[in-house]
Amino acid sequence: MKPGGKAAVVVPTGFITAQSGIDKKIRKHLVDNKMLAGVVSMPSNIFATTGTNVSILFIDASNKGKVALIDASNLGQKVKEGKNQKTVLSEKEEQFIIDVFNGQDVEDDFSVAVSYEEIAGKNYSLSAGQYFEVKIEYVDITAEQFAEKMKNFNNNLNALFEQSRDLEGEIKKNLAGLKYE
Repeated sequence: MKPGGKAAVVVPTGFITAQSGIDKKIRKHLVDNKMLAGVVSMPSNIFATTGTNVSILFIDASNKGKVALIDASNLGQKVKEGKNQKTVLSEKEEQFIIDVFNGQDVEDDFSVAVSYEEIAGKNYSLSAGQYFEVKIEYVDITAEQFAEKMKNFNNNLNALFEQSRDLEGEIKKNLAGLKYE
C-alpha cells in the first residue's frame, strides 16, 4: 500500500484467531503498527462457491484510535443457487454493518470498539466474540427446587458413571479377544 492508503482483505476466519505462524505475525504487525480500522466476520457460505467462513480486514494506517470488530456471522438468509447454497445479506443488514462499522458502535453480541492495547492483551485475536461482555442471568429458586435439581444432576451423573463402567468392561472383553497371527 502507498502511504495513507487503505485496503480491504478477505481472509479465512481462522486467520483472525490463529495462535501461531504467519497469521499471528501479520495480525501482530497490523496491531503493533496501528494499521487496522476493523474486522467484519461474515456469515458462512457468503460466497456460493465455497463453504469457507471468511472475515474482512480493513487496513488503514491512519486509524490510531479504536478498532471496530463485528461478528455478522448470524446475519443473512440462506438461499440455493444452482447446486450450491449461499448466504445473502439484505440491503438493511448490509447498511447495518456499514453504519455500526463507521460509527464504531457497540451492539450486544454483534460489535465492539477496542483499543490496540486491548487486542494485544487478548493475544492479538481479532474475533469480536472474544471481547463481548459475558452476561449471567440469575434466577432465584427455593431450597426445594435446588435440592430437586441436585438430585437430578446426581442421578444423571450416576447413570453416566454406570454406562462408563459397562463400556470399560466391554472394551476389556474385546481387547482380550484380539489375537495376533
